[in-house]
Amino acid sequence: MNNVNSEWAESHFPLYTAAQILSLYGTSNQPMHKIHEDFTVLIAIAGGKGVLRLDDQTFELQEGSIMLIPAQVHAALVTNSLQPLHAYKLSIGIWEPPTSPPASSLVRRSEVLGGSNLHFFLCEPDIVAKVEELYLYRSPIHEARHVKNQIVFHQIIAELLEREDAKYAVSDQPSMDRSITYLENHFSDKITREQLAALAGISSSHYSILFKRLTGFSPQEYLSRLRVHRAIELLISGSGTLREIAQKVGYKDEFYLSRRFKRQTGAAPSAYNRRSSLPRVAVVLTPYASHLLLLGLEPVVTIAENGEYVSIAELEKPQNMRFISADASPEQLNSVLLETKSELIIAAQQHLHRFGLNLGHMRAVAPVIEISWMELSWKEHFRLIAQAIQRSERAEEWLAMFEEEEQEARLQVQESAVVKETITILILRPEQMQVYGARNVGYVMYHSLGLKPPAKIGQEIERLGNQFHSIPIELAELADYAGDRLLVFVFPDPKGSFAHADAILQSSYWKGLSAVRNDKVHHLDIDEWIPYNPVSIRLQLQRAVALFTGIQ
Repeated sequence: MNNVNSEWAESHFPLYTAAQILSLYGTSNQPMHKIHEDFTVLIAIAGGKGVLRLDDQTFELQEGSIMLIPAQVHAALVTNSLQPLHAYKLSIGIWEPPTSPPASSLVRRSEVLGGSNLHFFLCEPDIVAKVEELYLYRSPIHEARHVKNQIVFHQIIAELLEREDAKYAVSDQPSMDRSITYLENHFSDKITREQLAALAGISSSHYSILFKRLTGFSPQEYLSRLRVHRAIELLISGSGTLREIAQKVGYKDEFYLSRRFKRQTGAAPSAYNRRSSLPRVAVVLTPYASHLLLLGLEPVVTIAENGEYVSIAELEKPQNMRFISADASPEQLNSVLLETKSELIIAAQQHLHRFGLNLGHMRAVAPVIEISWMELSWKEHFRLIAQAIQRSERAEEWLAMFEEEEQEARLQVQESAVVKETITILILRPEQMQVYGARNVGYVMYHSLGLKPPAKIGQEIERLGNQFHSIPIELAELADYAGDRLLVFVFPDPKGSFAHADAILQSSYWKGLSAVRNDKVHHLDIDEWIPYNPVSIRLQLQRAVALFTGIQ
């Protein structure tokens, strides 16, 4: 309760602040206003006409136009001499809280302020009116007006975010989408623009125009990217000779592949796995981000299912890693991946399917290295990710160190009474009750420390190994799985309630368990014990030793 910013820190999103607001008029004496600030600048056109110049780009402005200009960008607002321009300039910053956020949190990048591209909206009179209202009441006398200004300011931010999301709405060109999907699934075949245009039901010339509008690339460029990126995936995994790889991706021989490869990447295929610099990597879901950070590489993008961040207490927090929601549209994801110049995407097919992400669509942006989630253990995840970024030696050094820690931890725990007990890991979720197996905290308990699982769980571990995650059970089955000691984890419902757990903990089934009667129940923190990545497993091992060696 001492952290007054906790409710905001938990959101993992930045807090916006209005740094300054000015009124700009174009006159014959001052026909141009130069813009170059440390803040993101919102320009709202209240009247007249003019242009905004940015590098070699020119944007025509009229009443109702708005644009977001990134920080540190040089731009110029130029008035029309016949219809003088009147604009408001709102400088938007991010408020830094006076106290540090929780150790497990990481503030996500602002979707309004975080990019390097100018955002232009031709006609947004409602937003312009709100900016004008801020200017008119910029020096409020009454506190009520001050609070209303804050509300209006955040309404502006919310509407800007909504406009950005609307840009990535579902395409109104379903026939184009079908043809692009066909290209992504058949890129190794011989495909012509005429074939794709026929699938879309339009002329080949018009097809090229629409294709570039939707993807940012010509059909030929898109095809080349799919082929070269698939070739990179095969090179990383060591799948065949260069000639075999060329034929797998649709090129007649290794020489043609080499020409395309070098044109796109700047290097020959034979030199790709010997490059000195680390790739710019994007990952799907935060556990793989933790693997990379442990290997000394900060992901440029993490595609996450929520704002939660896996605690990595022994490492420095990433400084520039950008988050994007896994439920964003494919176009929005690709836009971020292209903007951040991602060179490699690491993902599990299971996660791609769960969030409706298209591997072929992502491959057009960068090669996709598939690291299976449920079929592999965290050590196998770690080794494969290390191989993909050429850090295998570093990974093996860390794993050797960890295995020594495992042996020492097992020796310490052998001296406690817990080695003679059966340990049950019980998960209470709003929708079901589970007993954990060989993954997450189960790996530490049953593999690292060699403790004894319930008989039915032991049989499943023997049968499935590291693939055995958990088994759902009914309340009436609890006694069949409950061991001498219970490790209990409660997941709250979406509203933060634990009522579903109370119903179990107050039941006669629960009170009749020997572990409950003998006071051998440990209620543990899900954030500390559930994450499944190398750093979290190591921390769980340390916590387990502390937990069990203190037991008399």
